[in-house]
Amino acid sequence: MSVLTRNEAQTRAQLLDVHRYTVDLDLTTGEETFHSRTVIRFTAHTAGDTFVEIKPATLRSLSLDGQALDPERLDENRYPLDGLTAGPHELTADATMRYSRTGEGMHRFTDPADGETYVYTQLFMEDVQRVFPAFDQPDLKSVFDLTVTAPTGWTVLGNGTTTQATEGHWTIAPTPPISTYLVAVAAGPWHSVTTHHAGLPFGIHCRRSLAPHLDADADEIFGITRACYDRYHDKFDEPYPFDSYDQAFVPEFNAGAMENPGLVTFRDEFIYRSAVTATERQTRAMVIAHEMAHMWFGDLVTLTWWDDIWLNESFAEYMGYQTLTEATLPQALNSVRAGETPYPDTWVEFGVSRKGWGYDADQRPTTHPVAPDPDAVPDTASALLNFDGISYAKGASALRQLVAWLGEKDFLTGINTHFARHKFGNATLADFIDNLATATDRDVHTWAADWLRTTGIDTLTAHVENTGNSWNLTVDHAGTRPHRITVGTYDHSLDTQTGTDQLTLRSRFELDIPQNGTPTTQPGHRPDLVVLNDNDLTYAKIRLDHDSWNTALTHLSGIPDPLTRAVIWNTARDMVRDSALHPTVHLTAARTHLPYETDLALVHGVLGFAATHIADRYLTPEDRPTALATLTSLCRDLLRRTEGLTAKDWEQSPGTTPGSPDPGLRLTAVRHFIDAATQPDAIQDWLREGAVPGGPELDPELRWRILTRLAVLGATDETAIAHELDKDPSATGQEGAARCRAALPTPEAKAAAWQAMFTDDTLSNYLFTATAQGFWQPEQNELLHPYTARYYPDAIALAARRGPAIAEAAGRHAFPVHAIDTDSIHLGDQALTDPALTPALRRKLTDQLDDVRRALAVRDAHRTDTPTTP
Repeated sequence: MSVLTRNEAQTRAQLLDVHRYTVDLDLTTGEETFHSRTVIRFTAHTAGDTFVEIKPATLRSLSLDGQALDPERLDENRYPLDGLTAGPHELTADATMRYSRTGEGMHRFTDPADGETYVYTQLFMEDVQRVFPAFDQPDLKSVFDLTVTAPTGWTVLGNGTTTQATEGHWTIAPTPPISTYLVAVAAGPWHSVTTHHAGLPFGIHCRRSLAPHLDADADEIFGITRACYDRYHDKFDEPYPFDSYDQAFVPEFNAGAMENPGLVTFRDEFIYRSAVTATERQTRAMVIAHEMAHMWFGDLVTLTWWDDIWLNESFAEYMGYQTLTEATLPQALNSVRAGETPYPDTWVEFGVSRKGWGYDADQRPTTHPVAPDPDAVPDTASALLNFDGISYAKGASALRQLVAWLGEKDFLTGINTHFARHKFGNATLADFIDNLATATDRDVHTWAADWLRTTGIDTLTAHVENTGNSWNLTVDHAGTRPHRITVGTYDHSLDTQTGTDQLTLRSRFELDIPQNGTPTTQPGHRPDLVVLNDNDLTYAKIRLDHDSWNTALTHLSGIPDPLTRAVIWNTARDMVRDSALHPTVHLTAARTHLPYETDLALVHGVLGFAATHIADRYLTPEDRPTALATLTSLCRDLLRRTEGLTAKDWEQSPGTTPGSPDPGLRLTAVRHFIDAATQPDAIQDWLREGAVPGGPELDPELRWRILTRLAVLGATDETAIAHELDKDPSATGQEGAARCRAALPTPEAKAAAWQAMFTDDTLSNYLFTATAQGFWQPEQNELLHPYTARYYPDAIALAARRGPAIAEAAGRHAFPVHAIDTDSIHLGDQALTDPALTPALRRKLTDQLDDVRRALAVRDAHRTDTPTTP
């Protein structure tokens, strides 16, 4: 397939104005294909040649201004439009299009729970061509006018309000001018809950088998939606620009969500079938806030070319976290869940979980600036590679630092100027910076050059000198960016009631980096703990002075502010990855402090790193059993701490009764206990009894989690898996069974899983991922060793056959992450020279191999070390 280049897009944008697409889709023509008829009205400014994109199963007819064109001239996904005259034109196309099983284009899904079928579009980047012909680039915005024929009993959703004229015949209200990749249709026998807010219809939708679970959370979802909507209208001068706001939770969705105007699509795992923690609910709320931010930044004002994807994602990431924090203050939450505790500061979760995604990406060889040079994004294939931790987490961190430096008032003034100047149009980085510059005397152009056009992470290292009645702070700055940070100082508590393990805040002060060689002097004796970037307002690695680090290791759980604790946990994480801290020191700190941690996001993030990075990758196979034993002991402590939960506590999660144990903390401990189990007895008893002693009862997620671990340990079989699937035949159950079967430690099970992933080409995107997740297990290295060499040629061939979504899954989930040795690196390096390697898979393999190198370096650095604090 031909990819669109930036030069081609610029040439076409200079030639054409596109006015209206009239699209008629017939979804009643069979299980494999659907009918698509399209009329495109456009104007050529001058005479010239161009092309339109379409990826049909069959292009039945095509005409330009009433003159038939030869369908055989279609070349891959391009149809040439030669000899256009200046003036208006009308292009008509009639085609048969294929449904997708990979989450791209028009995805079709049949729910195994009840046999109902659903379809929805995901047209991002260049997949509108899988549904109807288009001049497919973001700066050729147009009005879209869609009609849909659907089976009886289905509901059709779209970018605008929908009406059903006669049974099965639906009309979607025409859109304002939007980009081709933002068109959306979702059709099926949806279960819907609707309301009105601010004069607009709001709706939430899911498949029927999830109806009870959506209904249980409808008030919460609508409450968050309303609170964010109102908060954005406080911030933005431009009103919400579309005629309705629907949120559809759809099956087998590749991303977290997609910001289609008026019809945001979410992965339907956000409709919870099983118990979840408050942090997971907060994540769903943040995604709701993130996608709503896109209605302004991304939909109302859209990037001109894909080099500026950060303008969409960094802005929505920052606004999602910030607005959720503001919109769920107690008074706002009364409309969400009356009387319950509000979500904690969302920036804690960002700091301990999301930010690491950016740090990791920024240290790989594939790093790139937040705003890459346009020449670095020459086509859509290269653009697709930049949807990573840099465009999201680093970009959001940069904007947070910009707000700290510029001030929120001036920042929002500049944003509103940007919206006013470019609404329903397109904009670039230069436009964005110019509009910010109108709101301030500060040099935002230089700031942008320093922060947005550079790669890598600065490191800020504290040096503290006690001078008697005062103390000096000097910050070594390894890097080039300016930083405005908060420095927090803490002392051991003298309050005998709080205990000697507690620290109290002495003071916070702002500091501009670089210091230009002048230490900062503060009164009094030196604090016991000095924390750079205490409010986590900048993006940098932090290194504490020696005494502060020792205080942190011994008193981390006694630091009063969870955001400060997140900064220190991130410091420990970075030090482990940089081979500056023995992994077991981090693990010991987790074992010491997490039993006393009160912020669930911190428990999630620290336990996740300890399990997936330290135990599974950074420690040698010989040290892994000890690490797992440490994790299970930690989980037992958390279980003891959360004893005494009542049925009411579980029903009220995430808002627990004041003073009672947190069911979310207990659930987190149960999950990690299962995953770290080295002997099957305890979790077999839980599965047999249907409950964990002291709670919770096992819901489907926990039952499949236990069965997967038993499969890894060789303590279950196909009979037990099939029995569990009979009890839970849902889509999630199908995925659980696929994961369990792939995890069984037998040659036959591994061969069958490999065949399903890399040969049959019948697995959907979700079933492929589930199979891959079960396949590679660190306990099974000897059994899996031959598959490491097979992976590279098989993955390369698979990516070429099945496209970018499966290539992403193959690179992310099917990669042999536990093969930490030089042989694996050598095999991977050889594969990177294969000319058949697709860009999407090349990027994933390069990143994965760099992670293997880092893990090997950590092992080598500490192979003969005795773990000590630095």
